[in-house]
Amino acid sequence: MKRLELFGVESLGEISAGASLGPLIVETCVRQGIELADDDVLVVAQKIISKAEGRLVRLDGVQASARARQLGRELDKDAALVEVILGESRNVIRTGGRALIVETHHGFVCANAGVDQSNVGLGVVALLPQDPDRSARAIRDEIRIRTNKSVGVIISDSFGRAWRVGTVDVAVGIAGMKAIKDERGFKDRHGYELKAAVAAVADEIAAAAELVMGKRDGVPVVVVRGYQIEKREDGSVRELLRPEAEDLFR
Repeated sequence: MKRLELFGVESLGEISAGASLGPLIVETCVRQGIELADDDVLVVAQKIISKAEGRLVRLDGVQASARARQLGRELDKDAALVEVILGESRNVIRTGGRALIVETHHGFVCANAGVDQSNVGLGVVALLPQDPDRSARAIRDEIRIRTNKSVGVIISDSFGRAWRVGTVDVAVGIAGMKAIKDERGFKDRHGYELKAAVAAVADEIAAAAELVMGKRDGVPVVVVRGYQIEKREDGSVRELLRPEAEDLFR
């Protein structure tokens, strides 16, 4: 019988710049009686990565450009916030209503370049990690040193979707696993050859973990057990990024 288990890792405490998250996660798991195992996947909320890496910005120290002020008026957004978003963006893709859809320097197409005002304090915003794959690798390596276990690590954040209402958590950084499962060319139980069966497993795991994390529950890490990951030492979120030439929305 297939079985998937999710364990919320709570009470990591307030994360400050310079915090070493791998050892902190291991220590917290031990306190909670969670024994990490080979092939577990740890889903870590982007917010604590950004805090640990000092990726917080006070808006009262930001000087808005003329472009940011203009967009702020059009979108009913704070000009300083818009300036931060533009600084994290490679391109502005769409604007409308209050939405500012951009391509980040990582290559993510998302709202507000992932700049987030929640759970960081009034007047402060959190930026995405500069290199989320590197952040995931660092946590994975620290866990392997302290537990001798080989785990996958996913850094997750909430993204909207072009075709549906609402947000879901997706992978923005990956270590130790493939991000996709490609079953094209295989046959289903009826003999039909699969032609479009490419599953974004890292996103699926991130979305499942968010059901335990929540937005206000203080659960920044989830241990996912029971999914057979395809291990890959050089796993990267770049596997999930659709080339611009194939993007029908651009």
